Amino acid sequence: MLIRNWLHYIREAFSSVYRNGWMSFASIGVVAVTLFILGSFILLNINVEYIAEDVKQQVEIVAFVEESLAADEVDLLRVSLIRMEKVEEVRFVSREDALERLKEEFGPLVEGFEGRERNPLRDSFEIRAIIPEDIPALAKEVAELPGIARVDYGRGVVEQLFSITGVVRLIGIAFMIGLALTAMFLIANTIKLTVNARAKEIMIMKYVGATEWFVRWPFLIEGVLLGFFGALLPTVLLMLVYSEAVAWTSLNLHFLPLVSPGMVIMELAQLLLVLGTVIGGIGSLVSMRRFLKV
Repeated sequence: MLIRNWLHYIREAFSSVYRNGWMSFASIGVVAVTLFILGSFILLNINVEYIAEDVKQQVEIVAFVEESLAADEVDLLRVSLIRMEKVEEVRFVSREDALERLKEEFGPLVEGFEGRERNPLRDSFEIRAIIPEDIPALAKEVAELPGIARVDYGRGVVEQLFSITGVVRLIGIAFMIGLALTAMFLIANTIKLTVNARAKEIMIMKYVGATEWFVRWPFLIEGVLLGFFGALLPTVLLMLVYSEAVAWTSLNLHFLPLVSPGMVIMELAQLLLVLGTVIGGIGSLVSMRRFLKV
């Protein structure tokens, strides 16, 4: 009996999709477009976060040492920095090493500054924080240590970067919720048209004793089908487009790191398919509430 009921539900769902061919096609198409935009924005948001994290990991504090410090005092200062809770890594850069870096970058422009008397640079420590967001607070602590002349970490730019990352994350969440609700509304209205066309049949079924779920299951399965097929199309398209975009970027824009397709595509596919199916089911249930109150 149970198997026969399920065969009836599935047959009715597919028949309804077929009978409402153009409406079903339109619903699948609109849901596909909506989820394609949603999926594109998810990929964009993931890559913006990835690039921002990559930039954040490169942000570090440069603490310049007072020139009067002796070598043993510099060693003690290094130990003090390493022992700080928020510090992940400390690198000592002598003024000679700093000058060599400038030579590699600017070449002949810095010739003639060799020798300790001519070298205008200072010994420094390059400090990396465990959590990049802690850099402003950590820089303040480092600046208060005896023997530190000054610190530099791109103040203002770093805070702005962290702020922008947070705003992008919030906008992304709001946009994704909005698109999901839009897709749910579209499927609900498509199912509602089907239910309207069969309102009398549903009422008769209710009067002769059919349970609510016996009436509801075919429409629920129909909504799930519309949501699933509406999600399948953008999923396949996004997999192809994103893979090509990453390949093109790696060849032409080496400086722009993107998340590899293997890291996100399967997760995105699962998310869109589950989201489309759930949205279709919820849209179907919402559209039927009024007609089951007999």
